[in-house]
Amino acid sequence: MSIADGKRLPSEVFKIDAERIRSGWYTDAYFTNVALILRTLADNGYRFGGKYPVTRTNDISLKDVDVGNMVVEMQFFTKRQPFSIAAGTDEAIAILKKCCGYFDGDKRFVSTYDHLEVDAVQDGTKLLPWAPAMKIRGRYRDFAILETPILGALARRTRIATNVYEALTAARGKPILFFPARFDIHQTQPGDGYAYRVAIEVYNRDTGADLTPLISTHAQGEWWGLKGVGTVSHSYILCFLRDTAEAMIHFAEILPPEVKRIALVDTNNDCVTDSVRTAIRMFEKYKQCMESGRKDEARKYVLFGVRPDTAGDIADISVARLGGDSLDCGVTPALVGKLRSALDEGYKKMSLPEEWRERAKEYFQQIKIVATGGFDPPRIRMFEALKSPVDMYGIGSFFMRGESNDFTADVVRVKLNEQWREMAKEGRKPVDNPDLERV
Repeated sequence: MSIADGKRLPSEVFKIDAERIRSGWYTDAYFTNVALILRTLADNGYRFGGKYPVTRTNDISLKDVDVGNMVVEMQFFTKRQPFSIAAGTDEAIAILKKCCGYFDGDKRFVSTYDHLEVDAVQDGTKLLPWAPAMKIRGRYRDFAILETPILGALARRTRIATNVYEALTAARGKPILFFPARFDIHQTQPGDGYAYRVAIEVYNRDTGADLTPLISTHAQGEWWGLKGVGTVSHSYILCFLRDTAEAMIHFAEILPPEVKRIALVDTNNDCVTDSVRTAIRMFEKYKQCMESGRKDEARKYVLFGVRPDTAGDIADISVARLGGDSLDCGVTPALVGKLRSALDEGYKKMSLPEEWRERAKEYFQQIKIVATGGFDPPRIRMFEALKSPVDMYGIGSFFMRGESNDFTADVVRVKLNEQWREMAKEGRKPVDNPDLERV
């Protein structure tokens, strides 16, 4: 699946809890109240009896308007500036397909999805403020209780996708590792990972970059078929009594070479020392394997990167204090700069025959720095402005925060005497969006 192919995700991907959505289990109660009232009015044959319709309907009679079966046009939009990356539209469509309808007198569900007209943008579309991501035309009481789950799907996925795009822009195209799983319940992971992937594809499309998604759990790739990648945890290194190099040797020995070897190097609060020690140990094993003709095994000992993850209230001992916690604590540009220099020169600490010195130099200088720990776009922009030699950023909780991507649904037209008439609350009106496509 790719947003470029114009194909929507099939409804089965989302594992919609159709039975409970149809019953209003996930719906704000006032929508279930509305659906009940409209259904009852329809059953009772009620016709509009009001005397104060604020509408452009003076040219038609309203006495036969069947309120209970009112057909409406509803639009779904967000107002985030300057734009949002739409995601969740396929999920919203799946909710409509599975759950639009009513229960008959025998409590059997009757689907009326085929009676709707649904227009939606493709996931990955750039949404301007107020521009609808979706429009629905149909009998309102059939989909009234679906407003809450549809808005939730659009809001969550669009917020994640837009935040990822913002982070990629701040990082100027450097890879962003997707680490939000620990900050929310596990059920959110498939949709969140999909939204991340949507943002990656949009960024590649906009900039000509060729970034690949890097997720941390298998569940985050469930909707589109990618497995999670990972490094190691502090707890793993503590099982080796804080010997980072020893821990990484066994990581490399046991896991297949396709798993990138990224050492977590802040456990002892001395990122430079532990990075160089680990690189030396890994290179020694690499050299032994190569010299004995075990090239496939040697791949296991290629150190892809090091990951400083220093806590925001601690200053790494390898960096001179500048005089303030905001400058000194956590992963700082100064720490990253010193780490890069130490890695680039690390091979010089080894006693190597001449034929291995150049290969060692290349090995050490290709080790990447993966910066994690409280990163968000403003902080990334600061690192980039200082030309900090970070190769990749790992981001977690920011993806659930960022600016608001709340979605709103408005009825903006009603069908009276087979004619569409504008009907919206004060301050709202129908809004066109040329990116809408008929579903």
